[in-house]
Parts: sequence; structure tokens; C-alpha cells
Amino acid sequence: MTRLGDSVARASALLAQDLSTESNVEQLLTETKARRYLDLSDLAAEEQAELIASRTVEVLPAVAKLAERIEQRRAEGKGLHVKLGIDPTAADVHLGHVVPMIILSRFQRMGHDVTLIIGDFTAKIGDPTGRTSERPPLTDEDIARNLAGYREQVRPFFDFEKVSFRQNSEWLAPYTFPELLGLLTQVPVSQLLQREDFRTRLASGAGLTMSELLYPIAQGLDSVALECDVELGGADQLLNLQMGRKLMELRGQKPQLVVTMPLIEGTDGTGAKMSKSKGNYVGLSAPADDVFGKIMSVPDRLMEPYLKAWTEWTDREIALVLARVEDRSLHPMDLKKVLAGEVVAALYGVEAAMAARAGFVAQFSKKSFTDVETPVVDLAEHGAEPATAVLSKVLGFQPSASAARRVAKQNGLRLVVEADGGQKAVVLAEADAIRPLGEVVSEVLAKVDGAARVYLKAGRKLAELR
Repeated sequence: MTRLGDSVARASALLAQDLSTESNVEQLLTETKARRYLDLSDLAAEEQAELIASRTVEVLPAVAKLAERIEQRRAEGKGLHVKLGIDPTAADVHLGHVVPMIILSRFQRMGHDVTLIIGDFTAKIGDPTGRTSERPPLTDEDIARNLAGYREQVRPFFDFEKVSFRQNSEWLAPYTFPELLGLLTQVPVSQLLQREDFRTRLASGAGLTMSELLYPIAQGLDSVALECDVELGGADQLLNLQMGRKLMELRGQKPQLVVTMPLIEGTDGTGAKMSKSKGNYVGLSAPADDVFGKIMSVPDRLMEPYLKAWTEWTDREIALVLARVEDRSLHPMDLKKVLAGEVVAALYGVEAAMAARAGFVAQFSKKSFTDVETPVVDLAEHGAEPATAVLSKVLGFQPSASAARRVAKQNGLRLVVEADGGQKAVVLAEADAIRPLGEVVSEVLAKVDGAARVYLKAGRKLAELR
């Protein structure tokens, strides 16, 4: 049996047990956390290809071709050359961004070579994928800052010490205009305009620049420069990835295989893609309690895609627990707690995951906070400070005021008012989070009849305001 097979056997036995029991869950998280670092090089080529394909939207031209390429490279005494391009567009990263990194980690642990392309050149164009307007180009300083933040936040899911970094300015910046013209004579405009987002923008009369039109060409030249075997990308990147295949063929190279990843739905359950602009995301820099609580808030139907996206569980294991939910031998809430624990364990470790689980249970098993021991904030002393400052400086809930503001953006910052045995939560928008806390509390209490207790709640953290 392979190393993965041994792990699956142990985890499957745990998954068949009572998952409301702390000890069983802790053993399970310990097993699956270790699996994130498991050597997968002993898997047959077909098994490797299937393990990759099980978490993708498409493998083109076929999964069998991926297995065939793996076998060919093994015969040559080397692994596949796999690449992922990154345009470092923001410093903050969310769980939607780690999906390809988890698959890249699998490739890495199977013995293949991974290259991350830092799109320092293409970031100055701006990837137009899925956008209805132009994206502002980035400066070199923006790119360096965002890349540093990206690496630090994604590190729990991917070993950056075993990867090659290349900047696509190495081969794109020296590219001459005659070379570009010669290439463009072989690429039909109709192929570039197949993109639905381009057609939508043109139909609406919105702008479409030549630089955006050439973006797929620039991305395809990355594959030509590195002669890749496999390129990963989101499902919305398919046409860009296929351009890489075409350009490699034009240069007489063996075309890369294309592996597309699912776009992860946001936590609000509306069907919209996870994104910071919609506030339906789980930030990788959020505290463990907040990550746990955010995942616990998602609709039950998202458990299957989230288990596939963020865990190292196999299809067999996922099918096992979903069948248990279906036959009611496993409560959906217990499975969701395991899912939340999986993500927190990946980010902060199993001990932190179990602590977040215990905190969640303690908070939501009570109808009142009156008998919960909480820190107290004196509004006479701190009422002139914003909630973000109180959280970071007074209560130490967050590493910084900016992190506290991110919690507010995720609708994780609230005032909870208890009066007449009932509770009412008021979500603090980011604008309220930076106003004097005393003012905000006064406005909320003005709408309450009689005596009331007020609590400041940040994710799963709690403090009474007096």
C-alpha cells in the first residue's frame, strides 16, 4: 500500500466514528494535517494524474495524456515542469487564492518541478479576465509589496523553499516589435475575441485596450520561454492557457497540458465568486477564531466544494462523510466543524483548531453572555477611541488596527445588546469601526428601552463595554 493509502485507511476509520467527540476530531485533524506534507512520489503515473484531476475542472487534452506525460518524464529520470503565473495584484490573500497552490503542492510532493511566474511585466498590463473595466496597472513597488504579503500568507499551504521563481520581464521586456508582429500574424483576432468578457465589454460600449487584447499572448509567451509540461490556472483563464499551447506549437515545442481549477463560491451563499470586493471571503491573515466562525456561517451545500478545495481528503473520504450526513448518522453541523477545523489547522495548527472549535461551542451553546467570563472595556477611559484601536491596543484581539478593519469588512465586527433576556446584534460597518466607540454605543443604546448590557464582538472574541 502507498503512503497515501495508509493515511486514507487511518482517516477513513476515524471518519466512520462519532465526529462530535473532541478526541476523534483531534486525531482526524492530526492525520489530515500530516497528509499536507506526505510524499506522493510512490504513486503510479495514473494515480498521480487521477489525484490531480479529482480537484480540477478540466485537464486538457485528457487525464490520460497527463499520466502519459508523467510516465515519459519518469523514463527520462525527471519530473514534469509545472507552472503557475501570479500577478501580485493585492497584499491580502483569501482562501480562494490557495486552491491552485494546494494542487501545486501535490505536484511538488509527487516529485515534479514547480515554477511560479511572477507577472511583474504582465501586472503592468493588468489581467482583464472577468473584468468589466480596465484594471489600473501596478508599479514595481506595488508588485514587490504584494508578493511579500502573498508568500507569507500562502506559506501554510505550499513549500516555497522547493520552487523556482521567475519574473516574466526576463523574456517579455527584451521582446522586439518585429518579433511581436511576426507572432501576431499567426494568431487570428477571432481567437482573442472568443473571450466572453471582451465581447460583453465591446457590446456595452466599454473600453478595451490593445494591451488587454495582447495579455493572453504575453501569458502564452511565458510557457514558450520555460517549455512547460503543465500550466495551472482558474477555469476563467482557459483561453489564456490555451494560447500558451498554440504559441508553443508555433515555436515547434511540445504543447503544455492545461489544468483548470474551480472558482470558489463565496461564504454568503449567493453564488458569487469569493472576493474581497464582495466581502464574502475568508482572509488568510484573519485570526483562528474568525476563520473558524466564518466557515461555520456558510450554507451546508458549500461543504462538499469546500472540502474538495481546501483539504487533502480523497473523493472516497468525502463521499463517506456526505453519505453519513445523508443517512443522518452524522449531523451537518458536526461535519462543518471538522471542515472549519481543517482550515484552521492548516493555517495555525491542530491545537489552535481545537481551541477555536471549543470557543465556538462555548459561545453558541449559550443564549446569554451574562454568565460568560469576558474582559471589560471602560468606555469612560476608551470611548473616544475607535473599535479597531480598542481591539488591537486594549484587548489584544488583533495584531493591528488594519487587521481589525479587515474583520469589519468581513462583517465580523458587531455590537451585541442584551436586554430583557434577549440578544440583538448590530453589525459595525468599516466606517463605524473607525468612529469613536462611545458614540457608536450611544447611538445603539438610544434605540433600546430599559437597561441593557453591550458587548463588542470581533469574530468569536467578546468583551463587555461599560
